Amino acid sequence: MTDSYEEARAGRNWLERLGEKVPGYRGYQDRELRRDVDKLQREHLALALARIKAALRETARTYVDAGKIGTLAAFDRLDRKLDGLSQAIRFADYGASGIFDAVKIGERELERLHEFDLALVEEVESLGAEVAAVPAAGGEESAAALETAAARVRGLEEKWSGRASAMTSSPAE
Repeated sequence: MTDSYEEARAGRNWLERLGEKVPGYRGYQDRELRRDVDKLQREHLALALARIKAALRETARTYVDAGKIGTLAAFDRLDRKLDGLSQAIRFADYGASGIFDAVKIGERELERLHEFDLALVEEVESLGAEVAAVPAAGGEESAAALETAAARVRGLEEKWSGRASAMTSSPAE
């Protein structure tokens, strides 16, 4: 995957490039760009989770059509967990800090946030593969596949809950 920040920076218009030459403004402009890229990355993750959720619902629909409603509780639990994770990612703090905030969020912290969010892309893709592996109603038992996917979602939730500390910790930690 390419560096979204560098792509966005290269795509600036002439007025934004002119602003880079104003002392003090460049740092502000770079921080805002990093926040925008972070928001786009989180939206991308949330949309990927929405696609996974849609695939899960389609598989659950095959169980309803086949009259196998005993498994639907597991589908519903996983659906709700996916929804919760998607909302947590979509509406997460974007790294802003006020003038009087005790902890200032600079470019280095925003870079760590971006790296943290990028690291989740592969894990969300793996989750998509696990949900796609849940057998349709006519096939083998789905309980094990649903539990594997649910465990992956729990791992993603735990990882996501550490996002705030990723912003303030050093990369070596």
